[in-house]
Amino acid sequence: MSSSSRTWRVFSAAVAVAVLQSWLIFLTTATAASGIRSNETDRMALLEFKSMISSDPLGALSSWNDSTHFCEWHGVSCSRRQVGGRVAVLRLSSRMLYGSISPHIGNLSFLKELDLTNNSFIEGIPLEIGRLHRLQHLQLTNNSLRGEILSNISGCSALAEFSAANNKLVGQLPWQIGGLNKLRVLFVTKNYLTGSIPPSFGNLSSLQILRAGENHFSGSTVLAPLGGLKRLHFLDLVLNNLTGEIPASFFNLSSLTDVYFSYNQLHGNLPRNLGTSLPNLQTLDVAYNRFTGTLPPSLSNASSLVVLQLPNNNFTGTMPGMESSRNLMWLSIFNNSLGSGEANDLSFMCSLTNASSLQWLLIHYNNFGGSLPKQVANLSTDLEVLSLKGNRLSGSIPAEIQNLVSLQWLDATYNNFSGTIPLTIGKLQALQRLQLSYNTISGSIPSSIGNLTKLLGLYLGNNHLQGGIPAGIENCRNLVTLDISDNNLSGVIPSQIMSISSLSRLLNLSYNHFIGAIPVEVGSLRNLEDLDLSHNALSEEIPDSLGSCVAMEELHLQGNLLQGTIPSSIQSLKGIRILDVSSNNLSGQIPKFLEDIKELQLLNLSYNDFEDEVPLGGVFKNASIILLDGNRKLCGGLAELQLPSCSFKQHKKVLSHKLKIVISTISSLGFLTCIASCLLIFWIKKKGKPDTIPADDFQLQVSYHSLHKATDGFATTNLIGVGSFGSVYKGVLDMNENRTTIAVKVFNLQRRGASKSFMAECAALKNIRHRNLVKVLTACSGVDHQGNDFKALVYEFLVNGSLEDWLHPVQSGDEPPRSLNFIQRLNISIDVAYAMNYLHHQCGTPIVHCDLKPSNVLLDEDLVGHVGDFGLARFLPSVADSSTCEASSSIGIKGTVGYAPPEYGMGHEVSVQGDVYSYGVHLLEMFTGRKPTDEAFQEGFTIHRFVRTAISEKLVTELLDPVLLNELHIGRTTHNNTIRSNSSTSSKVTNKTSSPKAEEILISILEIGVACSSDIPQERISMNEVVTRLVSTRKSFLDQSTRRRREVR
Repeated sequence: MSSSSRTWRVFSAAVAVAVLQSWLIFLTTATAASGIRSNETDRMALLEFKSMISSDPLGALSSWNDSTHFCEWHGVSCSRRQVGGRVAVLRLSSRMLYGSISPHIGNLSFLKELDLTNNSFIEGIPLEIGRLHRLQHLQLTNNSLRGEILSNISGCSALAEFSAANNKLVGQLPWQIGGLNKLRVLFVTKNYLTGSIPPSFGNLSSLQILRAGENHFSGSTVLAPLGGLKRLHFLDLVLNNLTGEIPASFFNLSSLTDVYFSYNQLHGNLPRNLGTSLPNLQTLDVAYNRFTGTLPPSLSNASSLVVLQLPNNNFTGTMPGMESSRNLMWLSIFNNSLGSGEANDLSFMCSLTNASSLQWLLIHYNNFGGSLPKQVANLSTDLEVLSLKGNRLSGSIPAEIQNLVSLQWLDATYNNFSGTIPLTIGKLQALQRLQLSYNTISGSIPSSIGNLTKLLGLYLGNNHLQGGIPAGIENCRNLVTLDISDNNLSGVIPSQIMSISSLSRLLNLSYNHFIGAIPVEVGSLRNLEDLDLSHNALSEEIPDSLGSCVAMEELHLQGNLLQGTIPSSIQSLKGIRILDVSSNNLSGQIPKFLEDIKELQLLNLSYNDFEDEVPLGGVFKNASIILLDGNRKLCGGLAELQLPSCSFKQHKKVLSHKLKIVISTISSLGFLTCIASCLLIFWIKKKGKPDTIPADDFQLQVSYHSLHKATDGFATTNLIGVGSFGSVYKGVLDMNENRTTIAVKVFNLQRRGASKSFMAECAALKNIRHRNLVKVLTACSGVDHQGNDFKALVYEFLVNGSLEDWLHPVQSGDEPPRSLNFIQRLNISIDVAYAMNYLHHQCGTPIVHCDLKPSNVLLDEDLVGHVGDFGLARFLPSVADSSTCEASSSIGIKGTVGYAPPEYGMGHEVSVQGDVYSYGVHLLEMFTGRKPTDEAFQEGFTIHRFVRTAISEKLVTELLDPVLLNELHIGRTTHNNTIRSNSSTSSKVTNKTSSPKAEEILISILEIGVACSSDIPQERISMNEVVTRLVSTRKSFLDQSTRRRREVR
């Protein structure tokens, strides 16, 4: 080869290498430049996202600035595969962010996960999210997002999880979701979604979890598209309006583990092979539907079953054995027609001995007969609740029941149990409720009941018990209710019973043979609401100490041998509604002070020996609520009473002219003296007013250290709520040698107004006591471990949380959703009305709550309502309903949007009418299930106008909470629950509850809410009138129920 040729080759190779190097440099430079531009796009998109956040109290986005690379910003994670990093994850859950989701989020083209759960995002989900084709996890649960689900969501082709539960989304599920063939989780519970499930959902071949409960889905075709989803294992459609039968194809989904269909209107039979066709089934919940027929015998093969919920249907026949269900924890079959009343009806319970983890066994209100098998003693030692109520069971309660050492609730009322209460009952030391009423149990009350120190309720009424009350019962120091009425008990009432200071709900000893005096120790029961000692042989006088029972609501002493007069101390019972002392030997004049007890709804003084003139004021103005028959020496009073006139009546009106002048002069001087004294005291107090609450205002004193210990250092695991001025923690405090569960409200003193909120709440709570107010145990004002100011209030802990959680529940885990039935809602509404009436009209100085709403109403173990959170409370100078005043502290009156009356927004002073408005909104929410801030209420269309319009157009059924519609079956013919007489006979009643009477009762409640929530304060009714009308409504409802029971006896 010539040298020139070699030279040319070398030259050519060199040129090629140079060109290649130049090209590589160009590509690298271009890629870097592109990466820089892309990085800038991500940075700008994040800053746009931040700009749409109007509140960031935790400073979650404080690091989002130019001092650090955006990949280091809080909540941001980047992928390192791209030059310079691209945003792959944006995780900002539980950061208390408030604002809108920026459309620029769609520019984060490499985003794989977006997690904004547990914040306060508003407005809609931006359509631009549909451009994120790499997005795999979109989590938006627990916000306030509105509008519809993205119609272009199919653009997120990689999406594996979409959760947007507990928002305010409306419309239908878009059919485009059916194109997401990688979607595994769809979570849209607790929104306002309507319509059906699109047929395209049948294409979601990867779907494993579908949670769409608590919406407004309707129709009989909702379940049809799901029959082919072979990987589906979790399905939740509770609290919708589903109708029709479950498609047969659904029961071929062998992958199913958890099925929740409760609170719908599904009907038909469950397939016989259910236990074998769904071999992996762990939870089956079809409660509160219309299923009929017998239970599938194949349930005996359901080896994976953990929860079986079948209550409130119309199942018949026998309950199959559950031999294979070794993991069963919860069996609930109440309110059906199971059993035949025969001896072997409970044979299935023997098979439950294999379920070593069984905790709840609820079989009440069926038709089970026979005796309780001794094998009940071999049930799980983890069993906490055993409810046998309302069946046809007989025989005795086996002594072996002592083996159920974890039992907390035993209810066997309304059966035919006989024999004695076993002595071994005292071994059940975890027991909190023992309910054996309405049986034929005989013998004595065993002294071993005194070992049940955790007992809250003891119900032994309507049996054949004999002997006395055992002294050991005084050891039950947590007892709230004691009912041993309608037995053959005798002897004197032991004073030890009156030392059980925890008794607050009911002490009922009526219809027995007790003798002697009412123990003077009864005055220790300061918190007792209902005392019934009627129809015994009690003698001597009514003790003065009864006046110390300041929470008393009902006092029944009729049918005894009591003597003397009505003691003046009774005038201290300001909240008493029923006072019945009829059929005794009482004498003297009818006390004038009874005129001043404003809550009295029934006063029965009949068949005694009262004399002289009947008063004319207060309760005596209404002849329909006072009974005076059988008192031959009475005179005067209302003409309707038809009593003779008093001969001395005119003489009492004659006073000498000189005496009138003397009295007038003395009164004037006394009045001027009082005025001068009040002004002097006011000046002294104003000058020396302390800025903290004295420690001795509360009997119990606690330190920061004890509260720190009680709450495990204010651990987040004990955090049960966050409010405007602080946080609430659950704790266990050592009090008087007892460990007491408490709620501690710790004030965030960095928030403006928090300290004054603490002062306002202390001032409001330290001197008021009412059964329907949250009880404050003490206050703590000091310093923490770091020397910072510390202020907290300690309340009694109410186990059922806030009313808000019951009206708008969020289902979690395997627990069934909580809901309130009609009578529970009505009772709670009356509880709250009593509390507000007490604050407005029965305190020395009227108190305005200023922030009444469901989240500030707490429920105890019996679902009794207690009003709490007095951080905005105000004192008024007079009791007149029209009174207003400026705030007693400088905390700005805000209340809560939707519940605060419109006049507050215009700068008007607070008033009791403002509370009445809040109560009206609260009442409408109770029965419609809609919050005043609902999506439907916009541009001046309020919940008040919504209900008022529905009533006027006779569309009440369109506005009621679906839970109530399902319960009451408004407008439909259905089988009512089993109704039983005391003899435990039973029958089924086919009843149209859509009668005019039923709807009239509902309308009357809603009309009260409308009357309270008028925009014009002067048009609102008083809380006193609210109480009267609601109590009358409840009586009408209960009377209607009683008539239905009588019709089937």
